[in-house]
Amino acid sequence: MAGKPQPVRVLYCAVCSLPAEYCEFGPDFEKCKPWLVQNAPELYPDLVRDATAKEADRVADQLNATGISFGSGDGATASSERNNTFSIAGGGTSAPKEEVKRLPGGKVKKKEKLEVIIEKVTRNKRKCITTVKGLELFGVKLSDASKKLGKKFATGASVV
Repeated sequence: MAGKPQPVRVLYCAVCSLPAEYCEFGPDFEKCKPWLVQNAPELYPDLVRDATAKEADRVADQLNATGISFGSGDGATASSERNNTFSIAGGGTSAPKEEVKRLPGGKVKKKEKLEVIIEKVTRNKRKCITTVKGLELFGVKLSDASKKLGKKFATGASVV
């Protein structure tokens, strides 16, 4: 006679709390991928291959972006090679420096953010006005845009 059946141990994803086999059908599979590569590589071998390929590409890009030179900038000398001194130029992870313009009086001029703002304003309880701001920053002709939006959505459109 057969013994008692043993319970099955199921590995649950720490990100989406689904069983690891069902993560690909869950809502956040992209967020689950790093966890799956680390904790359940046998379930998704394609993810492991993709992860190693991306890692190799990332390391190659970092090496190409980083310049390593020996010495103090006037050529490599024998003493600097013996001391193993080097400098790294062009670190790829540093943020780009923003230009700050100073106005007379020491005030700082801020650059406009390149963003489009869409607002919905209610008028007379049922009617609404949709306002689009910031299209001119992207080089869009406002008269042409209002004409096309009016035709697309079968409504009135104007430039203010």
